[in-house]
Parts: sequence; structure tokens; C-alpha cells
Amino acid sequence: MSEKYLEVKNLCGGYEASQVLFDISFAMPRTGVTAIVGRNGAGKSTLLQTIMGFIKPTSGAILHDGKDITKISSYSRTRLGIGYVPQDRPVFSDLTVRENLIIGATRLPKNQRMNLDPMLEFFPKLADRLDQKAGTMSGGERKMVGIARALIGQPSLLVMDEPTEGVWHGVVEEIKDRLISYGKNNAILIVEQNLDFVTAISSQILLLERGVISQRVTTADKSELEQLRKKLTV
Repeated sequence: MSEKYLEVKNLCGGYEASQVLFDISFAMPRTGVTAIVGRNGAGKSTLLQTIMGFIKPTSGAILHDGKDITKISSYSRTRLGIGYVPQDRPVFSDLTVRENLIIGATRLPKNQRMNLDPMLEFFPKLADRLDQKAGTMSGGERKMVGIARALIGQPSLLVMDEPTEGVWHGVVEEIKDRLISYGKNNAILIVEQNLDFVTAISSQILLLERGVISQRVTTADKSELEQLRKKLTV
């Protein structure tokens, strides 16, 4: 097994003739949270979508547990144990919470797919909402369902795009606690604007500027964190 659980090597890409990512390289260990921060338009979501296989890179490589997954489909990446929570539309709005969770469990053996108890213990607020259409819930509640749907498949790597965007503070705290717990035994890659949230859950932070990683910060280093905060607020 590779110590670098996810490794991105010299990745370039974007949309048709528009290059967005330039020679991106970083690695993640098997457990813990790595965060990507940056201003709007820096290429953060493009990077996540490329890692998930929704966008094909023009060059470079993506390795998962030492194996090159650059050319395999997004579905195949999911089957390898990579879960994804998108920034927009994290749920199937016309389906109930229960149905959303069951869809997320399709990677599990058939005899385990109907057991929703692990996620209801993880997110107790969902227990009374199982028969509610996900589209009728608040933005924060939909994010919670989206995260639960990704987690119920027990991914060893969870990729998340802006999980706290538009979410009420109380729900943000609940999401934070759940991710800290999950990251103790699994890897999490997150794009997030909320630096306080990122600092609380991450071991390393990558600053993306105009498609380039310009700074790597260890959250234990207070001086580096302060420099990063200044760059994001200027």
C-alpha cells in the first residue's frame, strides 16, 4: 500500500481551449483532511472535478493508493472507494432522504444497503426526515444529506466541494464534528472558503492561485496560517 494515498502529479487541464490548472502536484496520506483554499475563479472546483474524472486532464497523472486512475471513469473511481459531494445539487431533490441514502449505499454488499443506522447515528437529525423529499429541505439540511449519502458507501477517500457554503452555523458545527471523526480513519480532500472551518479540521492546506498551488501550509504552524489568512483577505 502506498503512503501517498492520493497523489496528483504535474496535472494540467481545464475546459476545451481554456487552460485552468497548471502543473498541479500534491499528495495526501491515508488519513486526515487536506484542504484547498483560494479566491473565486482560482480553479478549485475544476481541480476536484478533474480528480473525480468529470474533466479529462491535458497532461499529468492522478494516483490512488499507488495506482494510476487518470484515465478511468468517474464511476470506476467511485467503485474504488472515492466518494464525492459536489458544491451544487448535493442531493436528488425529487427523492426522499431515505432514497438518497440507499442510492449512496449501492457500493456496499446487497445485504448492507438497507441499513441506514450508521448514518442516522452520524447525523441524528436525519432520523425524523427519512420520508421527506430532499428538495424541500433547507440548504444546510441538503448538504447534510449529501454528505451522509457519500459517507454511507464507506469511502476511504471523500472529496468535497464547499460543504459549508450557505449553511447555518449550527449545521456547520455538526458537519465539522463529523468530518473530524471520519478523517481519523479515512482521507478527506475538501475545497472550502471558510478558513476557520478548514483550520479546525485539516492537517495541511493548499493555496490555489490562478490554477497554481502557490503555498502549502501545515495547520500546526501559526505563522504560516497567519500569512495565508492575510493573502485571502487582502
